[in-house]
Amino acid sequence: MEDIMLELERHIRERYEIEENDDDFTTDVHLFDYGFIDSIGATALIAHIEKTYGIQVTNQDLMLYPLNTITEISSFIAAKTGR
Repeated sequence: MEDIMLELERHIRERYEIEENDDDFTTDVHLFDYGFIDSIGATALIAHIEKTYGIQVTNQDLMLYPLNTITEISSFIAAKTGR
């Protein structure tokens, strides 16, 4: 799962222009509450996850799984892909 976390962190930093020295940005920070990603960004992140990992993120998934941090999203991807 660590490879998933590293890839997600890299992608989010690049896509949303988060500086390497941003002390608030960690794998356990709430990406939405802290303003790193907004609702449009969430849609783009889901598209990235689906394309990169070959999974579909359903509305039910969004209701059942907490997907607010890199750690939570990585756990979800690992479960869906069997990693």
